[in-house]
Amino acid sequence: MTGTLAELWVAALVLLATHFGISSTSLRPTLVGAIGEGAYRALYSVIALAAMVWLVMAFDRAPFGPVLWDLGAAGDAVVTIVMPIALVLLVAGVSQPNPTAVGSEGRLSEPGIARGVLRITRNPVMWAIGLWAVAHLAANGELRAIGLFGSLAVLALLGASLIDLKNRKLRPRDFAPLEMSTSNLPFLAIVQGRQSFAKAMREIGILRIVAVVVLYAGLLHGHAWLFGVAAYPG
Repeated sequence: MTGTLAELWVAALVLLATHFGISSTSLRPTLVGAIGEGAYRALYSVIALAAMVWLVMAFDRAPFGPVLWDLGAAGDAVVTIVMPIALVLLVAGVSQPNPTAVGSEGRLSEPGIARGVLRITRNPVMWAIGLWAVAHLAANGELRAIGLFGSLAVLALLGASLIDLKNRKLRPRDFAPLEMSTSNLPFLAIVQGRQSFAKAMREIGILRIVAVVVLYAGLLHGHAWLFGVAAYPG
């Protein structure tokens, strides 16, 4: 089965099953109770990494499959527009305190924690991955790409909602203030008047924006070398 589309889809299902079947079910507290929080996180990290590596290798080995859609220039435009937003969420999300991140749940009770990119979405890294995956799906309707980007889109976007669900269930009093002042869906709290876009950008800061511009430029010009596909027509 190695080197087939079947392997790719099995790898995609294993990635989703290991993630949602362990971290988002009653199996998680059972394992934590049996081996401890630290050992559980180490074990889960190894399993998640192995599943991700298999997915990427299976994608690389899979043959070029049927093309289910081809949006042409429109698909490329989606990537061009969405990727800078995804990069802002990613760069800001990994460089500021985030109480929804694994191991940072204790920050939920900190006053004024909803700052910077959290004013845009309280799950910035998950949405960065999800937007990246969805944008690349728009530009790649080939079955092999759907297996890779589709599974990562489901992993990230469903995962963001499950993070909220877990915090709402396990830490309702600490999570409620963050939930009331922010949104999972990017920009929703800003549109509803519960947050300020101007404050978000001011707190994200010029250095992070410069980092996003440099990263975006590097990805545009290095995409062919890194991934074997040009980001724009040569």
